[in-house]
Amino acid sequence: MSSSPRTRARARSSGLAALTAAGVLVAGAVAFSTSLSTPLRSSSTSSTAPAGSSNDVIANLFEWNWPSVATECTTVLGPKGYGAVQVAPPQDSIRLAGATHAWWDVYQPVGYDLNSRMGSEAQFASMVSACHAAGVKVYVDAVLNHTAGSNQTSTDSYGGDSFNPATYTYGSIGYTSSNFHFDPPCPNSDLSIKDWNNATQVQECQLLSLSDLYTEQDSVRGKLAGYLNKLEGYGVDGFRMDSAKHIAQADMAAILAQTNNTNAGVRPYVYQEVMPGGSGALAPAAFEGNGNVLGFDYAYGIRSAFLGSISGLQNFGQGFEPSASDAVMVTNHDLERNGTALSYKDGATYTLATEFELAYGWGSTPQVYSGFDYSTNDQSPPADANGFVTGTVCETGVWECLDREQGVANLVGFHNVTRGLDVGNWWSDGNNAIAFSRGSAGWISVNNEGSAVSSSYQTGLPAGTYCDVVHGEFAGGSCSGPTVVVSASGTATVTTASKDAVAIDVDAVVGSSGPPPTSASSSPSSPSSSVAETFTVTGAPSGAPIYLVGSLSALGSWAPGSAIPLTQNGSQWSATVTLPASTAFQYKYIAKDAGGNVTWEPDPNHSAATGTSAASLADTWHGATATVSVAFNVNATTWYGQNVYVVGSIPALGSWNTASAVALSSAGYPVWSGAVALPPNTAFEYKYLKKDPDGTIEWESGANRTSSTGASGSVTLNDSWK
Repeated sequence: MSSSPRTRARARSSGLAALTAAGVLVAGAVAFSTSLSTPLRSSSTSSTAPAGSSNDVIANLFEWNWPSVATECTTVLGPKGYGAVQVAPPQDSIRLAGATHAWWDVYQPVGYDLNSRMGSEAQFASMVSACHAAGVKVYVDAVLNHTAGSNQTSTDSYGGDSFNPATYTYGSIGYTSSNFHFDPPCPNSDLSIKDWNNATQVQECQLLSLSDLYTEQDSVRGKLAGYLNKLEGYGVDGFRMDSAKHIAQADMAAILAQTNNTNAGVRPYVYQEVMPGGSGALAPAAFEGNGNVLGFDYAYGIRSAFLGSISGLQNFGQGFEPSASDAVMVTNHDLERNGTALSYKDGATYTLATEFELAYGWGSTPQVYSGFDYSTNDQSPPADANGFVTGTVCETGVWECLDREQGVANLVGFHNVTRGLDVGNWWSDGNNAIAFSRGSAGWISVNNEGSAVSSSYQTGLPAGTYCDVVHGEFAGGSCSGPTVVVSASGTATVTTASKDAVAIDVDAVVGSSGPPPTSASSSPSSPSSSVAETFTVTGAPSGAPIYLVGSLSALGSWAPGSAIPLTQNGSQWSATVTLPASTAFQYKYIAKDAGGNVTWEPDPNHSAATGTSAASLADTWHGATATVSVAFNVNATTWYGQNVYVVGSIPALGSWNTASAVALSSAGYPVWSGAVALPPNTAFEYKYLKKDPDGTIEWESGANRTSSTGASGSVTLNDSWK
């Protein structure tokens, strides 16, 4: 198959510098210690992706105004399968005199109302609702470390809040000079950071003259948590914590402990700006207890490869932060300006690197960055005379809408269908062209060379004719662009143009619309042995019997007419099916009435693999809203700065991953309390742990605690630390 070079018209839609203000850090791994009494479990880690999420790719729409974000969620992000959108800081911020209105104004907060240069509070609320209606979560860039710069003289803001940075007074918030760090605790009389390897200076002094909040104070913590809770009240699902390296980990933990669950009933997803550099308490790994960390390591590494040779990317990610903690990116607003990462100015290489990011699968929540063109590092986004950002117009020389680029947008779907599957069938010409598969669900060729590359590849995919999703749209069994023919042996002969890619996946097989609404890989060759697998689902809709269907022939090969009927027992539906042993598969539950009308469970497919003996799978119907509120109360003595968490065997309790443990409140000290929404009719194990400010973890002793939820209502667990 031959593919011509793609057109890079940025208007096409398918369906530090500025260290002077943004809070970019100089920073680097603390060894987390545990007691010998760790939880009893078969799996030691789990993803820290947003709880309850399906799709996970983040579109970072840097400084887009709220109506433009809402439109993008509705017309592009939702239809293309993006999981979330990251939006600019929404609080009121300083507006400097003159007409420059630098982009970094929004990183100098002066009030916590939501009237900003991106729009009004009502427009913000409307944007969140529109994105949620499109199936897209909203993550806010949250600036908690500081307010406006103490070196600023302006008392003007975009939202009209009252403040004076010279006197450290912020009437709209209630901050006075007593709420900021001075000397002491900052050891430098000019309040600057002189030693970037000294945790006290980095976290108690001013970052580039930005007034550093006294986050050890309960009153400051309460105001910051109140701001985050206000955002969550409008439906915000998570936070990118700006300048997180400059906030002591214990302070951040205390702030997060006061935040609510999101409107979806889960903890907000947190990813933190912690630039590499430094060690111990300043290493990125030391911040993992409060959430994921931004993938600066990934951005630096992918730039080096795509400006050199990509042939060594087979084990890309080794030596970085753990994949589950690494919120990876190709670039962001700081890195594109200081030249340490790729940017739109690198043209096709930048797009190709983003496509690789989506296809390869390393990291917790991969990001696609869409910003604006600039000729100077402080340049404002397109705005009116008063600095209010105008609507996004995706055309060259104005906005760079990479999230819409056909290859990038369609590789979000490729990423979703191949998520969690291993990289295989690696091929390289030893220079600058590579190819690889993701399980038996997707395959991609990436050519970073100056001329086309042709070869015969083992794709690992079932035989068929596939749509090249980089260059074509797939709908109704047809492809608008070139196709790739995979033989019975899984091979395909492909020509990949210079600085281009070819990608195929099992959701885009020509002549087949695939299992609605997402597909799965074809079932592998059946082993000679078989095992009994018991399926149980709760939260299914009432009114029609529930069936099971999936990618294996024993599960009906996605044909509703061959689906397995389940037996109802209260709120549960279950069945035991004989499946081939040691086999990966995907499945869904469907409701099918007497007339044959089928209602598919919402995306994504469930994924599992049989072992060599009988096993059980307990699921909740995707989209089910029924939960049981479980109140955890534990009497535990701590010292100042030490906090208590609960972690357990199910995803809502972190799946035993300490980075995803649920923070408890000390409001009733010595009783630490918190409520967590858990799935109904679910047995679970749990334990309490303590986290020190340096990241040290202490597990309580003894066996795991056990409990279960009923069909509805609430559960209260009153425990004492053991």
